[in-house]
Amino acid sequence: MPTSTWNRHHVLSLADFTPAEYDIVLQTAASFREVLSRRTKKVPTLQGQVVANLFFEPSTRTRSSFEIAAKRLSADTLNFSAATSSMTKGETILDTAKTYLAMGTDIMVIRHKEAGVPNAIADEMDRLGVKVSVLNAGDGQHEHPSQALLDLFTICSLIDPANPRLELLKDKKIAIVGDILHSRVARSNIWSLIASGAEVHLAAPPTLLPKFFSEYIYAEGIEVPPGKLFIHWQLEPALENADFVMTLRLQKERMTSHLLPSLREYHQLFGITRAKLQLCQPHVKVLHPGPVNRGVEISSDLMDDPEFSLIQSQVTSGVAVRMALLYLLGSGKT
Repeated sequence: MPTSTWNRHHVLSLADFTPAEYDIVLQTAASFREVLSRRTKKVPTLQGQVVANLFFEPSTRTRSSFEIAAKRLSADTLNFSAATSSMTKGETILDTAKTYLAMGTDIMVIRHKEAGVPNAIADEMDRLGVKVSVLNAGDGQHEHPSQALLDLFTICSLIDPANPRLELLKDKKIAIVGDILHSRVARSNIWSLIASGAEVHLAAPPTLLPKFFSEYIYAEGIEVPPGKLFIHWQLEPALENADFVMTLRLQKERMTSHLLPSLREYHQLFGITRAKLQLCQPHVKVLHPGPVNRGVEISSDLMDDPEFSLIQSQVTSGVAVRMALLYLLGSGKT
């Protein structure tokens, strides 16, 4: 598998990912997708290593996906739950991480409701001079790298199953619709799609896509070629001739004020339905990172229609992509 040009010790953000790194992840994930299709779905690549899933925030898909990915690589897994941990007795996050370090952890998968926690733990591991890798599984309103990578893999595999690669998305029109302000998935997807050369259209009400969001993008220092990133406060121009539509969950738990008149009005204006997809390319496909609010971000019948929906494919792709990330981070430790 292609690890010769992989030098990244942590995966915390996609803002500084190179095209070569994207392709390494995609190619490695394709190799593991083949492994997952076998009768025996296990390989010994991380045998003897320990992967700790430190999820300080609830999760179903991401946590389960990382756990099964680690087990398919023959790693030992440790699963952390904040509700039953010593953090209820006052232990700090860094002390918790160092406890898992003392247990022999090689890779820490971190999810937290506050932005920057995975970076802080990675900095502490580096300060201690240990070889522990940190993988960001979602931090606040910052990023969710593995979700964006599995979205990328899902789309590229649809276009060329045998050889998924970044260049396949060049000049494709991709609409990202929904609660972009609060979405770490949107931020990571923006970085990966810009790197691919796709034309990215963001669409949401002004309260969920304020003007300053574009300033955030450019503040990261990412070079955005002209004509590749657009912001819309109406849905129709974003959907027109789109090849793919990514719809995002309304994150009501992160909203600090009343940002929408009603869920019914939101669905009427920005919910993805069969009728609205008529504006897109005939071959359009729809993605959603989950969990889904049926009848809000996307109509229930469309979500379950395999002709349009890639939602289940995203879940399946997640295992292969997370196997790839764990393998790439752990291959130098054996």
